[in-house]
Amino acid sequence: MAMRVALRSVSANLWPALATWKAAGSRALSAGLSADLKFTEKHEWVRVDGGVGTVGISRFAQEALGDVVYCGLPEVGTKLEQTEEFGVLESVKAASELYSPLTGEVTEINTTLTENPGLVNSSCYEAGWLIKMTINNPGELDALMDESAYEKFVKSLDG
Repeated sequence: MAMRVALRSVSANLWPALATWKAAGSRALSAGLSADLKFTEKHEWVRVDGGVGTVGISRFAQEALGDVVYCGLPEVGTKLEQTEEFGVLESVKAASELYSPLTGEVTEINTTLTENPGLVNSSCYEAGWLIKMTINNPGELDALMDESAYEKFVKSLDG
């Protein structure tokens, strides 16, 4: 319990820091990804394929976190509500909570991250995915941002 409180404290400081983090130059934040990715304001992404959503964090978020050294993910079968906390990433800089982009049930976790959490940094949109989940309410996707809207959102954080 004390560790969870400590992680919340560190995490509470990280996401506001993201708002002041400046993207270097004109580097693309999501690097021309496919149109099927949707993003949240908490910097998670979801890719839907046949009623299953694969969830990860954006390039912006992993760069702000720094080198990820630990991934705490839920158990398969965990039921999540949209925006509900489902795990934590710890880096050499900070710890940050993860939030579900959609309502559904966890069907798979990326067990490779146990031994190689750095995949979140090196391949955040491919091998560094976090969980797969069923999608109970496909209409929730409409409230998420596409790549273009997400890039505008991140640029607006620079103030």
